[in-house]
Amino acid sequence: MGAVTLRAWAARLAMAVAPAFSLGAQAPTVEKVEPPNWWANHSINPVRVLIRGQHLAGARVECPRLACGQASVNAQGTYAFVDVRIAPSTKAGSYPLTLRTSRGSVQAPFTISAQLPTLGRFQGFGVNDVVYLLMPDRFANGDSSNDRPAKSPALLDRHKGRFYHGGDLAGVRKQLPYLKQLGVTAIWMNPIYDNNDGVDTLEVYDKQPTTGYHGYGATDLYGVDEHLGTIQEFKTLVDEAHAQGIKVILDMVANHTGPYHPWVKDAPTPTWYHGTPAVHPDNTWQTWTLANRYANDAMRRATLDGWFINILPDFNQDDPEVARYIIQNTLWWVGMSGMDGIRQDTWPYVPVTFWRDWMGAIKTQYPTLRVVGEVFDGDPAMIRFFEGTKTTHDDVRTGVDYLFDFPLYYPIRDAFIGGKPVKGVAQMLMRDHLYDRPQALMPFLGLHDVSRFMGEPGATIDGLKLAFTTVLTMRGIPLVYYGDEIAMAGGADPDNRRDFPGGWTTDASNAFSASGRTPEQQAVWSHVNTLLRTRAAHADLRSGALQQLAVTDQQFVYARGAVVVAINNDTKPATLALPVSVTGRDALSVCAAPVSRTITVPAKSSCVFVPSSR
Repeated sequence: MGAVTLRAWAARLAMAVAPAFSLGAQAPTVEKVEPPNWWANHSINPVRVLIRGQHLAGARVECPRLACGQASVNAQGTYAFVDVRIAPSTKAGSYPLTLRTSRGSVQAPFTISAQLPTLGRFQGFGVNDVVYLLMPDRFANGDSSNDRPAKSPALLDRHKGRFYHGGDLAGVRKQLPYLKQLGVTAIWMNPIYDNNDGVDTLEVYDKQPTTGYHGYGATDLYGVDEHLGTIQEFKTLVDEAHAQGIKVILDMVANHTGPYHPWVKDAPTPTWYHGTPAVHPDNTWQTWTLANRYANDAMRRATLDGWFINILPDFNQDDPEVARYIIQNTLWWVGMSGMDGIRQDTWPYVPVTFWRDWMGAIKTQYPTLRVVGEVFDGDPAMIRFFEGTKTTHDDVRTGVDYLFDFPLYYPIRDAFIGGKPVKGVAQMLMRDHLYDRPQALMPFLGLHDVSRFMGEPGATIDGLKLAFTTVLTMRGIPLVYYGDEIAMAGGADPDNRRDFPGGWTTDASNAFSASGRTPEQQAVWSHVNTLLRTRAAHADLRSGALQQLAVTDQQFVYARGAVVVAINNDTKPATLALPVSVTGRDALSVCAAPVSRTITVPAKSSCVFVPSSR
């Protein structure tokens, strides 16, 4: 074959092959960058950036104005990890990263942000606070323009308990004066992560699909759900809450994502989750095995690795990329908003080694921030096992600040709903010797995962008021669930998550205002308000030593420092002789003045004797 003929043949061959080759190897594209921004002079430096896109195989990352490490790309070419080092002198601004392959290049947006001033932010919370749990979607609708957002317009239906109802961050902001008037000093909100844009046909109840109105099924851990607002609106809420003297605690979920997260079909690493939708462990819910030194590892792993309700993909925090991602994500939310605390969901279902590292990272960057962990168990031994001051079987100390007081929740409900002896409350407090710091527990009478107090058979207004007296004068950091202060009813989920009356302009009544409350609602509201004002005025009710003075089947009298609290759960008045003299007046205006060491408490009533002011 001659040279000319050979060249012509080669040219024809190149033309034939070129289209097929170009179709198989395309230029890289970028879909998402996480985190989208970071800060100079941060405790985490370099920051590990996760870039999602297409055709990223073989990519190298160029950072003209920052220092980037070598990129690591997954086998599918859809995710790239790269370390970005930020010099302390780096100014705030746009610093795009460039991903380059043999087939082209693409920019990945990345920003250096100015750190928020620390004064008045990242405050933490503690025994001087009263926390108010609210679900943004069910509290108040402050911005009707996000009720039916463009990308998920069909998820709003107030007639359906598991659909969005329209509450949002703007609604919470609007009602900050109400919360201030009530007397709470901190709000805890459910997660505000972006959730699924369509109905959930995997988590189905009564043959009806659900939605992610509650926030626990994240599809974007760096996004705010469009029904609730934006990250800027969240920061504005935090700032305005701080101006009212109210702290902000945000719910976070490090155990799982929602089943519709893009990672479920295409994970950044092969071990990102414990299994796949087709093959994964189903959670056994046997959290007691974690505290059981005799349990084998397989028993524990079934609880740690299992997918909740066999649907929610379980993070593998033993994958270092997963662990680093979650830690950075936590610090991002704090740094972007100036919030004061975190409520961490499903605490026992995550390895304690991860919690140790997670808490350490939080305390390094934000030493005053505080975390309360959810250990949903009524056994004090379980709470004791997860105390942040304790060392586990693996010699791990997590450092978590607070835990919920589920052990006290059950006897409170038993006594003031079921009529069982109030002595059970005193007997549960006897178990405080198991804890390093009983004052680091969060007592409550209701929250979003249980039927409402007034939704239980046998519940009465008198019983509710007694329960509030107990919780709001008890050691620890008391919690109030939205609507309980007006005796809202509600059964099991989702009925326990009813809309707060008055949060929508079309509501028939407005319980945010005294004029809009029924006499029954106002009676409970006034009782709670009086207790909160009394607690704020008397340090002993926040940090005074707890001493039990008298305990019978249906009476319980205890002191918090110089303040004496008397509970009578009986259907008839009780006259009680105490081992100490009681002075002062009853802040609740229920009991007559004590006579030396004797007090009389009316039926189904409580009294709080505070020292007379001088």
